[in-house]
Amino acid sequence: MSDIRRIIITGLFTALAIILHLVENIIPMSALVPGAKIGLANIANLLGLVLFGFVSGLEILLLRVLMVALLAGSFLSINFYLSLSGGLLAYLIMSFLYYYGKDRFSLLGISVAGAFFHNLAQLIIAYFIIKNTGIFYYLPYLMLLSVPSGISIGLVSYFALNYLSQGGDIYAS
Repeated sequence: MSDIRRIIITGLFTALAIILHLVENIIPMSALVPGAKIGLANIANLLGLVLFGFVSGLEILLLRVLMVALLAGSFLSINFYLSLSGGLLAYLIMSFLYYYGKDRFSLLGISVAGAFFHNLAQLIIAYFIIKNTGIFYYLPYLMLLSVPSGISIGLVSYFALNYLSQGGDIYAS
């Protein structure tokens, strides 16, 4: 794939991630567990990883986190650090499982692991910020919610990959 094509597709996937993040802010998941989200933007990260490799997926993640923080006015705030830490750990775990465990883990399993570690990283960073162990009382609830959200994101990613692979154009060099 040419560099220009890769940059354009990375930009499109980053735009998709930003839009999904903004749409997710409309969904009232925090009524169940404060701070809980589905993780819709992770669809673009997972697709970037599978379609274009580790670096492109990481670029999508970092650009999305940075752009959303700049758009929301939360750059270098607590929300920024929570989003960045959760996204990075989730992406690293998903990448590891994709490259070294895809014979044992489906895309759904990889996505659930990503959701689980995203929540874990955010709680750990939140603990270091507020210095209160009570934050870990959220852990069981967030871990339970990571299963259906990870399955949902994994399913959407799976069907999107199947659809994109039928068109063939996205893979063209």
